[in-house]
Amino acid sequence: MLVKTYGYALQGITATKVTVEVNISVGVNFYLVGLPDNAVKESQQRIDTALKQHGYKIPGKQITINMAPADIRKEGSAYDLSIAMGILAASEQIPSNKISDYVIMGELALDGELRAIKGALPISIHAKLDGFKGIILPEASAAEASVVNGLDVLYATNIKQVIDFFNNKGDLQKAELNLDEDFLNKSDPNEYDFLDVKGQENIKRALEIAAAGGHNVILIGPPGAGKTMLSKRLPSILPPLSIDEALETTKIHSVAGKNNRGLVKQRPFRSPHHTISDIALVGGGINPQPGEISLAHNGVLFLDELPEFKRSVLEVMRQPMEDRIVNISRAKYSVEYPASFMLIASMNPCPCGYYNHPEKDCVCAPGIVQKYLNKISGPLLDRIDLHIEVTPVPFSELNKQTQSENSSTIRVRVINARAIQTKRYQHSDNIHCNAQMRPKDLKLYCQLSEAGNSLLKNAMERLGLSARAYDRILKVARTIADLNNTKDIETNHLAEAIQYRSLDRDGWAG
Repeated sequence: MLVKTYGYALQGITATKVTVEVNISVGVNFYLVGLPDNAVKESQQRIDTALKQHGYKIPGKQITINMAPADIRKEGSAYDLSIAMGILAASEQIPSNKISDYVIMGELALDGELRAIKGALPISIHAKLDGFKGIILPEASAAEASVVNGLDVLYATNIKQVIDFFNNKGDLQKAELNLDEDFLNKSDPNEYDFLDVKGQENIKRALEIAAAGGHNVILIGPPGAGKTMLSKRLPSILPPLSIDEALETTKIHSVAGKNNRGLVKQRPFRSPHHTISDIALVGGGINPQPGEISLAHNGVLFLDELPEFKRSVLEVMRQPMEDRIVNISRAKYSVEYPASFMLIASMNPCPCGYYNHPEKDCVCAPGIVQKYLNKISGPLLDRIDLHIEVTPVPFSELNKQTQSENSSTIRVRVINARAIQTKRYQHSDNIHCNAQMRPKDLKLYCQLSEAGNSLLKNAMERLGLSARAYDRILKVARTIADLNNTKDIETNHLAEAIQYRSLDRDGWAG
């Protein structure tokens, strides 16, 4: 008897329907075809043992299982449940009348327990588009799949529950979620707050500008000045995720197997160690997976001690920072992962850490400071909009009893600035904030007065800035104008944007 069950194969953050065709005939062989990897091939042993635990078995006949389309590689253990149900239906141990209405996916333990799978959200989205009545998943993966409205998301903890469901001996529990309500009831307030930061008002201002326009930032200063502390507080002033952004972020985390808690409601904050490889950062591997830059999509990627990262690791970020997407190509296929993130980097000015320190002397030999800074290439620095020098906080500031401005207050101003940008770019699909502006948008929205042009011309000539740095200054000035709720870019906005290009100054490193 021939029976068809359905699952999905992940390709990037999309999913392709896989039809599991099971035929049982006379003989004693077990054939599994359709480009399965080793994890899929090993499902036979898992299924056999799990079924025996509950009084069922794989029949001693010739079983042929084809996973179509046969030219797409099937990976992972998520097909265990769909193959098991197909075998039971083909051997008439369960009825096959409603098995084709559902997408069935889950990994089997030897006792029949169901374990979580990767990519439950993109699978359920495509299941709805393909017209399935519902999807049957392990309990651990049901929360994120329930985000999709108009699809019955049924879950089980054990294969016996799924068998009883198809035998009409019991119902599976249904995972339900009201997306709008769940999204409105956001919890988990950020544990870090700018209220804890003493002094550093100029750096807070710079981070506010960065958050308002989605700009990349580098913090440079001596050890203990507060670079890491300030960076960790940046997510607390970022605007909340929109529903579309939350869905896209959840998709990526789902494919990477990093999410089983439903919808991602907080902007991601990723902080990889400096020993990270280039593949781990941008994504890839034999079976391509999203890297740290994609996991930071719609959030923040924090690189602490930037010069300590391998040169190759930093250079592979250059293209994704511009394109906001990373394309991973293999011989037979290529996958795309979104990578629209804010880069926050921190570094010491020299190996000893005390170059330009107001009190302590730098002990580095001549030329060492420049050599240390050269670890970060010019093209990468060009792509960073704000260069901020962090100075140590004096005792008088640390001892002050007056409270600093909290994150909630700053966040209101950031949200207002983003609202202006949303209105400005409402007709552009791929632009949501000032940092994403294209050259033609700069001409349209960043027009300068005669005095502004003269100021920028002098800055370009004196600092030896590149054309890309010119674009960055205009984008930052546009954000400062938005924070001030000003239609035109004024000379004071431009002057403030220029002073955030400190690493471009000739002779900064002596």
